[in-house]
Amino acid sequence: MKRREFLKATALLTGSVAMGLHTSAHAAQGIDMPGIIYTEKNQGKWAGKAASHAPKVSLDGRKVTIRTMHPMTEKHFIVRHTLVTEKGTVIGEKVFYPTDKEAVSTFDIDYEASGYKGKLYATSFCNLHDLWVTEFSV
Repeated sequence: MKRREFLKATALLTGSVAMGLHTSAHAAQGIDMPGIIYTEKNQGKWAGKAASHAPKVSLDGRKVTIRTMHPMTEKHFIVRHTLVTEKGTVIGEKVFYPTDKEAVSTFDIDYEASGYKGKLYATSFCNLHDLWVTEFSV
């Protein structure tokens, strides 16, 4: 599959998954789709990989920073970060390449002016270890 097709498929999957998150029964972290989505609490077949795959989120005013503590090599790297609302709207995304030094993305989100309060989902997609999601609230 060509990289562009892969990225489009990943974006579609992320949006679909986020929509499913909004309508599905929630586990302790709010995400319960074993074998499809991995979280720090639900590592599934990737047990032990959360430290380097689950996205870490920090908030500083309007800035949302997503960091995945993962090495970036030609054979194993983080492909993409997305920031998704509880209703499945992608409000930020960044694509990475194996040549990037680190997988860090920062989004300037004016959630205060928009009146948005609630859950957001940060996603991190690894080319070998699938889709990881961290839920947080603003």
